[in-house]
Amino acid sequence: MSKLNDNKVLLLNKGKRGVFKALFSRMGIILLLIVLQVLLLISIFRWLKSYSSILYIVGIVISAIIVFQLINKTMDPTSKLTWMFLISAFPLLGIVLYIFITHDLGNKFVTKRVNSIVKETKNYIDQDHGLLEEVKEEHPELYTLGNYIQNTSNYPIYRESNAKYFSTGEETFKYMIEELEKAEDFIFIEYFIITEGYMWGRILNILEDKIEQGVEVRVMYDGTCTFSNLPYNYPEKLKKIGIKCRMFSPLKPFISTHYNNRDHRKIMVIDGKVAFTGGINLSDEYINLVERYGHWKDNGIMIKGRAVKSFTLMFLQMWHHIDGEKEFEGYLKNSSATCDDGYIIPYGDIPTDHERVGQSVYMDIINGARKYLYIMSPYFIVDHEIVRALAFAGKKGVDVRILLPHIPDKKTIFAVAKTYYRDLIKAGVKIYEYTPGFVHSKVFLSDDKIGVVGSINLDYRSLYHHYENGVYLYRTQCLEDIKNDFLNSFEVSQEMTLEDVRNEPFTRKVIGKVLKIFAPLL
Repeated sequence: MSKLNDNKVLLLNKGKRGVFKALFSRMGIILLLIVLQVLLLISIFRWLKSYSSILYIVGIVISAIIVFQLINKTMDPTSKLTWMFLISAFPLLGIVLYIFITHDLGNKFVTKRVNSIVKETKNYIDQDHGLLEEVKEEHPELYTLGNYIQNTSNYPIYRESNAKYFSTGEETFKYMIEELEKAEDFIFIEYFIITEGYMWGRILNILEDKIEQGVEVRVMYDGTCTFSNLPYNYPEKLKKIGIKCRMFSPLKPFISTHYNNRDHRKIMVIDGKVAFTGGINLSDEYINLVERYGHWKDNGIMIKGRAVKSFTLMFLQMWHHIDGEKEFEGYLKNSSATCDDGYIIPYGDIPTDHERVGQSVYMDIINGARKYLYIMSPYFIVDHEIVRALAFAGKKGVDVRILLPHIPDKKTIFAVAKTYYRDLIKAGVKIYEYTPGFVHSKVFLSDDKIGVVGSINLDYRSLYHHYENGVYLYRTQCLEDIKNDFLNSFEVSQEMTLEDVRNEPFTRKVIGKVLKIFAPLL
């Protein structure tokens, strides 16, 4: 452990590990065992080739049965086409993958456990029925959307709360530090990515001080951090300074569909009074201390008041799914009311209930837009339903604008996003690329009255497979700040034209069209 008091940064991981040490670490051994399993499967497939004539007949029969099931199955049409292509082009492999992935064989226990916890805790937060009647009478569009979220995810509409929007990761981090230093009771932190550096070190220093003051601190991060960001034993390192830590879905030495569902949330809760979410993770590139893809455009939002209760519940549901404990009531006390002229619905989305809350909320905003619809997202790999809704809005005359990166973090994924440009531009949708660098914000804004800020990207990963969260904002004051952020970002971005689409490099066009076939699996 090393502590840099002059910069108020606490680091627990002593430098980078060498190649030899990495290879023979726990993570290196786990990766090796997974590779061996993959090689074993390949060997089995090769051995089965000696029975090709029999397998060919069996494959045709099974393929026909699966295709029949796909046609009659409630599934995104794009996903159906992807599976049909795989099964037709690579019968044996396609059949095995289909059974393995769609039947979710490695995730049955997790699904049962998560759904059980959500069901048991659904009554821990009650909807104010007086407020609900007020909304029903005065704001029917909010009432119907609120009903949907309440019925599927059990998150209520709040009034006595306040939202403050931050247009950069730097500004979000500044307010995080200020609020963390005020903590008196507990601090809950749940992030997809945590990386040691100035940002996390500065937070960690405060957490250590708060522990000495008697504040309870819990930290949770996704297991993919162990690939390159943190050592596998990092929870034990945090435990030594008094922090309770959990790693979501750590890599194990076996192949499982469980790895497909990542904890992509970004949640920080302080004393049940203040909550943060948005696009930023706890790593230096999110506040532009490290440059990776030009300027990193990100955002955040701070919630105060009674709406924080939903964030507290989201965190505790995930925490207790991991450790099996059930301790909720003491942390779900009502926060003091704050004044705002709008309504707030924090909500979570989980893949285990097969209810795509994140996508449904986005679709409701797209379909309800009348004057304008602004969207900011790092990725754009979506199903036919969303593309058709965006195109329809554009054809109706709605000012639809989508802001995407100009310098992508994943070039192949960016190539797939490009394949949607032509049809959307023809439909009247304006697509902008953020020329200074990379956009990581996930924001929707419509008609000066509806907005969403959270962790949910416009891609299959977020909409179908990940644990996510967002904040639905209705007629809140901060919507003006969100609009200004969009307008300022459009000013420094390039609006894409059909000529730009035609002039795209040939290789990118080919890569995009080929990978688009597998879009639901990306």
